[in-house]
Amino acid sequence: MHSPRPTRPAALAAAKIAAAVLAMGVWLGGCFTETYQRGYIVPEGALEQIPIGSSQEQVLIVLGTPSTVATVSGEAFYYISQRAERAVAFMPQSVVDQRVIAVYFDKSRRVERLANYGIRDGKLFDYVSRTTPTGGKDVGYLAAIFKLF
Repeated sequence: MHSPRPTRPAALAAAKIAAAVLAMGVWLGGCFTETYQRGYIVPEGALEQIPIGSSQEQVLIVLGTPSTVATVSGEAFYYISQRAERAVAFMPQSVVDQRVIAVYFDKSRRVERLANYGIRDGKLFDYVSRTTPTGGKDVGYLAAIFKLF
């Protein structure tokens, strides 16, 4: 003899339970977003410790070794970072923030300007002065850095 076939109400109940378990798994999967930080992490309040006119040595003490150094038109230190998130373990990561902290020096190796570049609305944006930089050698360099990520 073979086992009796499940009745219609029992099959419907099993389907409801399976759907509830699946919905719960999807809901819980959205609660556990993984965040990945790459590159330089700016310590809280570090930029406020670097006033205009500070020496290069002071910048190195406060911020540490830069990600890269440029000598295009004067000295500049660049601290590069990127933050990505992934909602579910098997999904690809998506970049949610990219930053370049730029410290520009004059000829006497003193801080001339600080900039915190990021991307807003698809354009390079300075979060310190709240402006979009205009043409020049430095913008081309920063655009190339952002294309690397």
